[in-house]
Amino acid sequence: MASAAERVYDLIKETVEAQGVTLWDVRFLKEGASWYLRVFIDKEGGINIDDCTNVSHAIDPIIDEADPIDKSYYLEVCSCGVDRELTRPAHYEAMQGETVKIKLYKALDGVKEFIGVLSGFDGNVKLDVDGTVYEFTLKEISKANVYYFE
Repeated sequence: MASAAERVYDLIKETVEAQGVTLWDVRFLKEGASWYLRVFIDKEGGINIDDCTNVSHAIDPIIDEADPIDKSYYLEVCSCGVDRELTRPAHYEAMQGETVKIKLYKALDGVKEFIGVLSGFDGNVKLDVDGTVYEFTLKEISKANVYYFE
């Protein structure tokens, strides 16, 4: 059975994109005593508060009608940010050529964290670290983010 976040993602994807933005991800998380349904959106040139408000108003009735979550929660619509997390194959495809930080579940030659240029994705992630290309399966990656250094 699909998670609550995946069910919501499938329910709202078309409506979100009809608002002129891209649906980046959906997360259903507990923080303290409260549950949050976070919808992350993106668009060329960046997201503003009007984008978030418009998407929230468009998806709220869809989620209410389908009622895919059996708990009380807060709905939040927000930008995926410059350091966006890469969780789906489409994210790796979209971010090719960008610098990313990848953390592994299990160390490779004693190293669990790699920073390099995302040089390809064919089901496996190819990361160019100073001229050496590493290849990781999605199952090996515990976390991946676009990386902006200071």
